[in-house]
Amino acid sequence: MARTGLVIVCPLHPRTRAVLRRSDQGLAKELRIIDPVSYYDMLALLSGARLVLTDSGGVQREAYMLGVDCVTLRDETEWIELLDTGKNWLAGADGARIAEAAGALLRRHESAPAEPLYGDGDAATRIARVCAEWGRLA
Repeated sequence: MARTGLVIVCPLHPRTRAVLRRSDQGLAKELRIIDPVSYYDMLALLSGARLVLTDSGGVQREAYMLGVDCVTLRDETEWIELLDTGKNWLAGADGARIAEAAGALLRRHESAPAEPLYGDGDAATRIARVCAEWGRLA
């Protein structure tokens, strides 16, 4: 990632970290391996990210809702509607496909904001309005 100037933050389970250490692979200096994080800390990391690489279905959707481009490290996704937006690319576990997808997404001048596929965020207000109206009618 030296060419992009980006830092890679990778929350890893301790067992995964141990396997990585034992593999004796040289790690890029831009890689920051951290302990696993809570849901809210993950949202904070995502909201500041330029790109996310994940195999998590939940992270795919959260990234989309936060307007962050995503490379999915699986061959399929339960969130197929995200693929049509161009903000989520399937790359599987193939290194060349991952690099191609990440490179294409990073070369965008600006990441487009997410379209409201799952509503506009105002459902609670509308539900409260309906409940208040129902209470007046009862």
